[in-house]
Amino acid sequence: MQHLESQKQTLFDRWASVYDSLFPSVFYQASHQRLLDYVTLPDAATVLDLGCGTGKLLDRLAAQFSQMQGTGLDFSAEMLQQARRANRHRPRLLYVQGHAEALPFADAQFDAVFSSFSFLHYLNPVRVLQEVHRTLRRDGRFYLVDFSMGQRLESVYLPVSPGGIRFYPPAVREEMGQQVGLTCLAHYYLLGPVLLSVFTEG
Repeated sequence: MQHLESQKQTLFDRWASVYDSLFPSVFYQASHQRLLDYVTLPDAATVLDLGCGTGKLLDRLAAQFSQMQGTGLDFSAEMLQQARRANRHRPRLLYVQGHAEALPFADAQFDAVFSSFSFLHYLNPVRVLQEVHRTLRRDGRFYLVDFSMGQRLESVYLPVSPGGIRFYPPAVREEMGQQVGLTCLAHYYLLGPVLLSVFTEG
């Protein structure tokens, strides 16, 4: 598993300098704009973006929520370098290298955690959700945005990158959340097959 993670990391490092000009990134950013319609945050919220890439989602969130403090986490040093260069919300936003399965943050540190188009890459998704649960404050929100496969009862695996990617339908997302103590509040389709699932802690 460690070898597959290393291969994924190398792939994203290579993409970093041109990532924002690629079609998937343009599509992701359009989905981010739709996501904002469903996000509510307390005043002076602290948020975490898992798999933040070049920081586009945190940039949008910081622009909409003027008192928000945000942390972006990614395993790709090159992606983080791009995010730091483009950071126009210093010092409210910072970027940290790390892995979603072992978050370098305190228990109950965040009011909200976001994962947009990164969850499909995780080799141990339940472990990631355990870390989300641990770092969320009580009544905090977890916003999971990723491709879904309709009303299927099982995840769909595609061998298109090291370790492949997995698409999780609503029922599977809910089941995985329940395993770690996260309750699904609702699902919303943002753009085509892109599904937002909103979870709460507590």
